[in-house]
Amino acid sequence: MGGDTVITLILKAGPVVKFVLLLLLFFSVVSWAIIVFKFRLFSKVEKESSGFQKAYHESKHWDTLYQSTKRYAFSPLINLFRAAYSVEDSGIDEIRYTLRRVESAESARLEKYLTFLATTGAITPFIGLFGTVWGIMNSFIGIGRIGSASLAVVAPGIAEALIATAAGLAAAIPAVIAYNYYLSRARNNIMLMQDFSQELLEYCVRKNGKTQTSSL
Repeated sequence: MGGDTVITLILKAGPVVKFVLLLLLFFSVVSWAIIVFKFRLFSKVEKESSGFQKAYHESKHWDTLYQSTKRYAFSPLINLFRAAYSVEDSGIDEIRYTLRRVESAESARLEKYLTFLATTGAITPFIGLFGTVWGIMNSFIGIGRIGSASLAVVAPGIAEALIATAAGLAAAIPAVIAYNYYLSRARNNIMLMQDFSQELLEYCVRKNGKTQTSSL
């Protein structure tokens, strides 16, 4: 027992503990994939949004600006602008509805997969705890079967228990940190998007008002 490594202990673990560890590995791998994906996504979103905001406030013609947005694919501000551009001559209710619809879709896109991180952070410690309880239970069963409470009897089950606990925490901690971090970034982008949506709406209202006045 003294020379056993963590890998050896996992290989010697019972089927229930092995299943628990595989389940925790699944949550951990998927969580890290989401963490990397969201980091790249938010980096691209924020870079494009920053560049577009500058171009928007410097541009005097929506037609020219619209053509320049075709090379962008991630910023929710650009998608809002494209939507407003397509209905800018419509009634105020239709413009508002279109912007709200795009806001909802973009908000969902920014927050996509964050629920999985929250779920991982919430349940993996309990899955690890289940493995812990099972390992300790096996230790007591071993004691009862052999009639001895020696270290050689107790240690394997305790080791399984500790590995399951550590695996549960290893899956949960990064997921919780990433969830809070990306939720904050998502909300910042959503607030920026809502402010820009209101700015677009006000512009369309002013433009339509001027058009109606000039037609009279």
